[in-house]
Amino acid sequence: MTKTMRLRYRFCRAAQSGAIKPWMLIVLLLALAPLLTLGFYEGRKAYLDAKVMEMCAKDGGVKVYETVKLPPEKFNEWGQPAFRIPPKKNLRSSDGYYYEWDISYYRKGNPELSRYHFKLFRSQDSKLLGESISYGRGGGDLPSPAHGSSFSCPDDADITALETRVFILTKE
Repeated sequence: MTKTMRLRYRFCRAAQSGAIKPWMLIVLLLALAPLLTLGFYEGRKAYLDAKVMEMCAKDGGVKVYETVKLPPEKFNEWGQPAFRIPPKKNLRSSDGYYYEWDISYYRKGNPELSRYHFKLFRSQDSKLLGESISYGRGGGDLPSPAHGSSFSCPDDADITALETRVFILTKE
């Protein structure tokens, strides 16, 4: 007789003798079901958040290949460039710079896992001035009417962070 068969035999004998009441099993199952369900959703989110952090550690962040020094009048009060930097598809001949961006989905649906890649170029020679890469997870929560949670890293790897690191304020 195997160990599983012995355990099954003991359980059946205990149930037959009245030691385990059927209502006890129902209460136990009703108590464990929500905990197991919550554990599944939270565990899956924790796993994907760990994957996001791992990918961020590999290649996430802002990389600047060339800085552009500009006078103070080219910046707004928050230190951001105060001139138009359009996406490549909306580029005009008067624009000095443009950006391209791409979203790669590693997992679509709920939860979603994605990579965001921004590249900033100088228009006259199409030289890559810098790029930023970030990763994010969206959703994966227990189904409810509430808005889903999200996680992304690094925090400062969007197009605005890229612009503020490529375009440098010069004091005249």
